[in-house]
Amino acid sequence: MKEVKISSLQLSMMMYPTILATAILTVPSVTAKFAAHDLWMSPILASFMGGVAVFIAVQLHKLYPEQTIIEYSENIIGRIPGKIIGFFVLIFYLEMTGEIARSYSEFIVSSFLFKTPIMVIIALMLLVCAFAVYGGLETMARAAQLFFPAFFVPLIILIILLSPDFKFENVFPVLEEGIVPPAKGAVVLSGWFAEFFLIAFFLPFLSDRKKAMKQGIINVVAVMITLTLVNLTVLFVLGVSTASKTYPLMNAGRYISWANFFENLDAVIMAVWILGAFVKLTVFYFAVVLGTAQWLNLSDYRPIVWPVGILIAEFSFWGIPNMMVFARDEDQSFPFYSILIQVLFPLLLLMIAMIRRRKGENRAVNE
Repeated sequence: MKEVKISSLQLSMMMYPTILATAILTVPSVTAKFAAHDLWMSPILASFMGGVAVFIAVQLHKLYPEQTIIEYSENIIGRIPGKIIGFFVLIFYLEMTGEIARSYSEFIVSSFLFKTPIMVIIALMLLVCAFAVYGGLETMARAAQLFFPAFFVPLIILIILLSPDFKFENVFPVLEEGIVPPAKGAVVLSGWFAEFFLIAFFLPFLSDRKKAMKQGIINVVAVMITLTLVNLTVLFVLGVSTASKTYPLMNAGRYISWANFFENLDAVIMAVWILGAFVKLTVFYFAVVLGTAQWLNLSDYRPIVWPVGILIAEFSFWGIPNMMVFARDEDQSFPFYSILIQVLFPLLLLMIAMIRRRKGENRAVNE
């Protein structure tokens, strides 16, 4: 695996839809519950968490350039404690991958394929993702590079087509109840930005590692700007009713009507969602199988791609009896769970690693 190389730009093209795929449809509703008119501020405040996640991942990579968190956690705190940390990280990403697959299937079934069993949708998407992961990181990077314009451009066009329906007065009054409501929305949204720590699984395979920090921060800013634009678009079209919608961007898209030709563009939103969900699932899927192989000290991750796929399908139902429970967990537990595993645990590892290195340097000087 070490000879496999991708560029930092390819990694950015993988991470951009990885963060946005699930966020563009649900984040406006989630943030509107807390921030109302000020929901557009939440992505700006939450982007700080993305910057922190990128910084921690890059700093750990500089200390252990050929390893992922599963490997260097054992070097930092010892074999047994490191295995325990690695286990919790893997369970987190396995659970998240299952929830992403479930969220994707629920959207497809509730919006388009009403009579199709959810398990069929999940199985088909995971099958496609498994082939991509089995093909290797370079295959995934090229697929993300190919799909990136098809994900980004329709989203911008959608915003432009909605502009005639904008009611700019919906943004007022600004900060009617102070900064606390958008800050609460930012806390929830921080769970998505914390996912930038996923780059820790890909940094050892970069061909231009010196650009990792710069590209990471640019990616965080790009995601922040995109989510701010999406939140503003939905707010301008739907107003305060945004909070009551499950998929606000889908509802806003139904307002499009240009020259009796560009109408009912639900399929465009679905296409953007499918492409983004595919990239996001493959990124999480790859992190799970690579991390599991490293945790089990396997020389190759490919033999466990299919068994892990079955586990992901199972996790898409375990603990998620219905979408009401899923939506509640997304608002309440996911942000803190995500930040704990993807920011606080790595931050603790970074602090211990730096302290140990400093002690080692002092010992060498004294000798």
